[in-house]
Amino acid sequence: MERQEIIDGLVEILKTVRTIDPQKLVGVTEQTDFITDLNTPSTEMINIVAKTEQKFGVEFDDDDIDDLGSKVKNVVDLIIKTKEKESE
Repeated sequence: MERQEIIDGLVEILKTVRTIDPQKLVGVTEQTDFITDLNTPSTEMINIVAKTEQKFGVEFDDDDIDDLGSKVKNVVDLIIKTKEKESE
């Protein structure tokens, strides 16, 4: 799965989050920060992670979620890492 495909999937998820201004989702990159750039409440991040697991068919370890940074790149890396681990 390509990194851009993952970002596109994340943007689809973010469009369903009422607290995020849809205009801020134009041009999301790996460097986009969920909290500072998109003003995502930290409580909403839990829902985003759950929707991400569902959309991409992965299950993140709790430790990985706890250590997750707030940039889109962090989520993309975690999805790829988790998919690789599950295919071993």
